[in-house]
Amino acid sequence: MDFPGTGSALPALQDFSMELNRGEMLAVVGESGSGKSVMALTLMNLLSKSARIVQGSVMFSPDGREEVDLLSLSEKKIRSFRGNRLAMIFQEPMTSLNPVMTCGDQLIEPLMQHKKMNRPKARSEALLLLEKVQLQEPRVVLEKFPHQLSGGQKQRVMIAMAISCNPDVLICDEPTTALDVRIQKTILDLLKNLRRSEHIGMIFITHDLGLVADMADRALVMLRGRVVESGSVKEIFTNPQHPYTRGLLMCRPALHVKGERLPVVSDFLENTPVRANPGITSPQPVTGLESKQIPASESEILLRIRGVHLRYSSGKNWVGREKHWVDAIRDINFDVYKGETLGLVGESGSGKTTVGRAILGLNKPVQGSISYGGIDLLSMCKADLLAFRKNIQIVFQDPYSSLNPRLMIGPAISEPLKVHESLSPGERKNRVLDLLQKVDLKPEHFNRYPFAFSGGQRQRIVIARALALNPGFVVFDESVSALDVSIQAQVLNLINDLKKNLGFTAVFISHDLSVIRYLCDRVIVMERGRIVESGEVEIIYRNPKTDYTRSLIEAIPGNSLVKKP
Repeated sequence: MDFPGTGSALPALQDFSMELNRGEMLAVVGESGSGKSVMALTLMNLLSKSARIVQGSVMFSPDGREEVDLLSLSEKKIRSFRGNRLAMIFQEPMTSLNPVMTCGDQLIEPLMQHKKMNRPKARSEALLLLEKVQLQEPRVVLEKFPHQLSGGQKQRVMIAMAISCNPDVLICDEPTTALDVRIQKTILDLLKNLRRSEHIGMIFITHDLGLVADMADRALVMLRGRVVESGSVKEIFTNPQHPYTRGLLMCRPALHVKGERLPVVSDFLENTPVRANPGITSPQPVTGLESKQIPASESEILLRIRGVHLRYSSGKNWVGREKHWVDAIRDINFDVYKGETLGLVGESGSGKTTVGRAILGLNKPVQGSISYGGIDLLSMCKADLLAFRKNIQIVFQDPYSSLNPRLMIGPAISEPLKVHESLSPGERKNRVLDLLQKVDLKPEHFNRYPFAFSGGQRQRIVIARALALNPGFVVFDESVSALDVSIQAQVLNLINDLKKNLGFTAVFISHDLSVIRYLCDRVIVMERGRIVESGEVEIIYRNPKTDYTRSLIEAIPGNSLVKKP
């Protein structure tokens, strides 16, 4: 199967074959571009008109009846199967749900269409479905629009829609990408329970082999449209045969100690010498590095935060008064020492990003103090703060939305140099070319627009832009949360290299403690706007004091296959 006219010499799918049994969960694993989602859209007969299926068939036997080739059906006939006997949970619920329809209406629609229910009965069934996916206050959720729900709630609504007609096959396309690890674990547990209770055959698509450890019976590993390895999950984890599979397994930060360079998939595919596969074991503390660390009491405090309290308004009423104030962070106190990487970890809504934005002056606290190098940032006027901000930069979570789509990346990276530095156009261009080289991009990328780059490349671009002014302090806000595991490894290696060469201090915000453990010296755990635990990463990871921190550690994907020493 291919897409003529795209300029790609390789088919999107090449000789792809698979089988799925009732009640079985099959994992399909691979990086972006491997053909996973195209395969799912082919099964659902949702490919665009530009797609061309050269050969092959999709044979489906609902309820054990006579097989039917889904690819040969008319559009009218396939609609009787799609959403009814075949269902799909898409990767991004916000773009998959209709923004102008309530969640209730979107749940009721397939029940009336396929089950021929009247509206009152369909509404009652929709409430039962929301209860089945463990949504709190289902009657309230039924009346809400998608934008009024959190990411985890939207994903549950999508799951409720997908199972509403009791399908025989459920395709889950990256259903937990960028979700907090605890919400991710809840969604995965929900899917496992549904598979057992409803006896649904499931296809679970992911780029992270760690996710399938506790989920699937069998797994297919895809590379460039082909299946390169298949077998039981236990076989693939304990004895991977293909170098690509070994690469996907070994590049996860959870398997490596702090400071150790992460291998990437290309190391294995190119047969370049890499360290011997140590097996899937828990990383040991790096005693040599720990002995070199300067005790906190003897280090220079670069950033000091004391008693910071920040709130935001939920909106205004008709007379212009604030309806309700929400406390985003409450009585936050911590220090960041010069040269260290401090991790901020917690779920969505815990206040991590709010703290990062407050450090840069993008959010103004109602009380407390934030000082950098002895300078009180909160007492600065706006002009002085803008001038000072060259010392503190931020790498935002979504690189695509933080880049101007109409601006080529060369001018985008040089823009802060125009504002803060007195350089000629030639000097600015030379500085940008040097930055591109530092983040492993090429000079010819200077005149390309953001859409021409992959997600990992765009992340490198925004890192280069943040480093353009040689800041002493950088905030990384969920900078690797939605990347493939191999691209994530490349970006983490890049951050380590840049920090070593440029010597900046960093705050790394994440919901994933395995990434925090690999990258950071100390960690602060946040819950509902408060700090609940803090200390050296290895101590917190091995001996958490609070149930909340313990739950974050237990929710790390693939922990069940990591042998504890």
